[in-house]
Amino acid sequence: MKQLPDERTRFLLGDKAVRGVLVRGTDLVNEMRSKHGLGLLETLVLGHACLAATLLATTLKGDKDRLALRVECSGPIKGLVVEGNGAGEVRGYLRQNPIPLENPLESFDLAPFFGAGFLSVSTHLAGASQPFTGTIMLEHGNLALDLSQYFQTSEQTPTAIALSIQFDSEGLPVGAGGLLLQAMPGVEPVLMGELEECLAGLPSLGRYFAEGGEPEDLLAAQFGAFQPEILTTAPVLFACPCSREEISARLLTLPKEDLDELRSGPFPVETCCHYCNTTYLFDRQDMEALWQERIFSRHP
Repeated sequence: MKQLPDERTRFLLGDKAVRGVLVRGTDLVNEMRSKHGLGLLETLVLGHACLAATLLATTLKGDKDRLALRVECSGPIKGLVVEGNGAGEVRGYLRQNPIPLENPLESFDLAPFFGAGFLSVSTHLAGASQPFTGTIMLEHGNLALDLSQYFQTSEQTPTAIALSIQFDSEGLPVGAGGLLLQAMPGVEPVLMGELEECLAGLPSLGRYFAEGGEPEDLLAAQFGAFQPEILTTAPVLFACPCSREEISARLLTLPKEDLDELRSGPFPVETCCHYCNTTYLFDRQDMEALWQERIFSRHP
């Protein structure tokens, strides 16, 4: 079956009473898996987070605005960091890869792997001096449920989120999707109750997209009674803006003694971007040039 392109569909329900986002992110999850060399469990954990960041980043106005999800936890996952921007690009990494397993994976219940911890959502607006960050304790060990709890607790906004990845018999992602429904101010509780009943019958998004389903057809089938109004459709992808120049700039901020040690070898000096696992190599001449720039610059 031909793989359909990833996209993010924004829509309204119930005469503009509820806003929604539906993401088909199969290629995104596969690119994320390939970049980081992830197994099935790791793909599931980080894939859910990347899909979630793609959903939440639809609230951003400018392409340079960013939204970050962070989890710090006591379980084997240890934590993760994911960023999404207004252009539909997402990147992220696990703090522990591979995630240690005491026993073979028997279900997709991730609660034991998260354990106790915290979930933070930060919004970085272009030009702002500081990001806005909200933090809650993990209650469910399920990113979709904990994010819904975050919006209810931090913003008093009723929110429902679904995240799903379908794997084939070899453990490779063949379908991935996410859905967000969020009440607008003044929405009637009865409407939210009716939408929750619809959500209870929502098919697995990963399976639906693996079978070639289209976002518009899903909205019509599941929420047709609420007159879905599609606003925009735009591409999404796993992408990182890191570059050799950016890594060089970071090396220049190291303490002088550390940079001096690096220029002594061994060569090449290997650096890696956490977000996309891209490796950058610096030979002796590169490190000497960085050292000279550091010596004659205003870096402390």
